[in-house]
Amino acid sequence: MNNPLINPGLGTFFWMLVSFGVLVFILGKWGWPMLLKALKKREQAIADSLNAAQKAREEMAQLVAHNEELLRQAKVERDEMLRNARLTSEKIVEDARTKATEEADRIVENARESINYEKLKAMHDLKNQIATLSIDIAEKLMMAELSDKEKANAIILRELEEAHLN
Repeated sequence: MNNPLINPGLGTFFWMLVSFGVLVFILGKWGWPMLLKALKKREQAIADSLNAAQKAREEMAQLVAHNEELLRQAKVERDEMLRNARLTSEKIVEDARTKATEEADRIVENARESINYEKLKAMHDLKNQIATLSIDIAEKLMMAELSDKEKANAIILRELEEAHLN
C-alpha cells in the first residue's frame, strides 16, 4: 500500500496544496463571480417568469370575471329587448284590433245611414207615386163626374158652400 496517489509524499502534498490554492484564487477572482452572476441572473429570470405567470393568471381570472359579467349583461339586455319586442308587438296588435273595430263600426254606421237614406228616398218616391196616382184617379173621376154639366154645376156649388162654412 505504498501507492503515491493514496499516500503522497510531503513535496507532492505541498505542490498539490499550492496548485489547489492557485486554482481557488483564480476561480475566486474570475470564475465564481461569473458563476454567481449567472446563477443570480437565472434566479432572477425564474422569479420574473413566476411573477409574470402569476400576473397572467390574475389577468386571466379578471378577464374570465369580466367576460362572465359581460355575458350576464348581454343576457339581461337580450331579455330586455325580447320583453320590449313582445310589448311592442302586443301594442301593435292591440292598435290594429282597435283600428279594425273602429273602421268596422264606421262602415256599419255608414251602411245604416245609407240604408236610412235609401229608405227615406224610397218612401218619398212611393209617396210621390201615390200622390201622382191619386191625382190621376181623381182627375179621371172628376172628368167622368164633370162630363155632365148639371152635375158639375151642382158639385161646384156644394164645394163653394162648404168652403164658406169653414
